[in-house]
Amino acid sequence: MRVMQHTTHSGTRTLRLMLGTTNRGKIAELVALLAARLPQAGICGERLESPVPEDLPEVEETGATVAENAAIKATAYARASGEWTLADDTALAVDALGGAPGIHTARYAGPNASPTDNRRRLLAELADFPLDRRGAHFTCHLALADPTGVIRATSEGRCQGRICTAPAGDEGFGYDPLFEIIEFRRTFAELGLATRGVLSHRARAMEKMVPQIVQLLALDPPAKTEG
Repeated sequence: MRVMQHTTHSGTRTLRLMLGTTNRGKIAELVALLAARLPQAGICGERLESPVPEDLPEVEETGATVAENAAIKATAYARASGEWTLADDTALAVDALGGAPGIHTARYAGPNASPTDNRRRLLAELADFPLDRRGAHFTCHLALADPTGVIRATSEGRCQGRICTAPAGDEGFGYDPLFEIIEFRRTFAELGLATRGVLSHRARAMEKMVPQIVQLLALDPPAKTEG
């Protein structure tokens, strides 16, 4: 669970926020993005704690779009936990491959593929393409569900780049070692968390989500303290 403390003149309330994913790399990134933005929005982020991924149910991503899959995960995890739940789904679209891997980004090399397997397949399919024909973009969709599983907020972020010819960098996860931001001539895995926290598709989606979280808190204010 992530615990966010919201302090107002009338008292303090604690909002528990489940992150609907078992991907540890994604958890770390979501936590960092929330922690960087919530204090600026008046929500204390120092009490963010790691969830236990093993406690989360397996959720089948049956949606036809990343937006649908994000909503499916948020709803399922919220109903299972009885907590407000934030989930995301992300797609990588490569121009030379007609938008693939797209909805199959996480399973590009097969149902049980590892991130390394996915990267190898992508590199193999782009082997005959020069760097100037390797344009690509990431799209991230976030969905926030209330404890009953009703989606209360959504947001989307996009980041343009290209696929380099070999992995570079040790940070990040998934396709980060292959996805290069052209202006920096560095992959996400080389740029580091701080830079990704501003430029990435997930960062841009979170920038739009946090104000909605704050608005939902405002609609459901904390109870007054005595004295």
